[in-house]
Amino acid sequence: MHQPRKRFGQHFLHDPGVIGRIVAAIAPQPQDRMVEIGPGLGALTLPLLARLNELHAVEIDRDAIRHLREITGDDPRLHIHSADVLEFSFAHIYEGERLRLVGNLPYNISTPLLFHLIGLRERIHDMHFMLQKEVVDRMAAAPGSEHYGRLTVMLAPWVRVEPLFDIGPGAFKPPPKVVSTVFRLVPRETPLEIGEPRHFATVVAAAFSQRRKTLRNSLKALLDTDDIVAAGIDPGLRAEVLTPAQFVALAARLTAKPSAAAQDPV
Repeated sequence: MHQPRKRFGQHFLHDPGVIGRIVAAIAPQPQDRMVEIGPGLGALTLPLLARLNELHAVEIDRDAIRHLREITGDDPRLHIHSADVLEFSFAHIYEGERLRLVGNLPYNISTPLLFHLIGLRERIHDMHFMLQKEVVDRMAAAPGSEHYGRLTVMLAPWVRVEPLFDIGPGAFKPPPKVVSTVFRLVPRETPLEIGEPRHFATVVAAAFSQRRKTLRNSLKALLDTDDIVAAGIDPGLRAEVLTPAQFVALAARLTAKPSAAAQDPV
């Protein structure tokens, strides 16, 4: 029996009821161009493969790959890529077509992985993943809510986040110490226009690094009060009440400053 490896952040899904709900939410169609990230022991792989003409899977654990090959009988419809997904190139998979991505993401690399995948958004139709509930709450939060923060704003220009349902620890082996949430990400047809992404990242990071301070104080190293007013924003507000579009406006003011070329992302 394959033992979960802590260094890969492995928690294997085993609850048939939960697996059925996830597959129903994904609603795979035979012709879908689907890629599973971190298939592990195949809990989702098998029911997905039963509904698809073809499935690609990216897995870093060679023992898990051996197990997948055994339980699928080396099914020629399943293409397993032995790789770290953070270094994997999706370019050669269904070249020119949009992908559907699914998976129980390794929690220990979830944030860099999300941004890596969002960088590929022009190739992606949608994504269905599982992460710890607290992270999904932050991803989907509305301005002014307790969970709204840097992660929310950095994702908002590119994707819509839709939490679907929660999963208790008992659905996994070994059980994680947190509740998980299944969620859907859909790339926006019309993303917010960000002139200089590094300036956007700089402004967002600075604003939320001191979230209890007003923008006048948290952004003073980047923008003066007149700059904030020129962006159409009250300098007395705090970061937690600004919309993503307002952060884009602040970033545009930073880009327009003569000193902007010297600014580095926080």
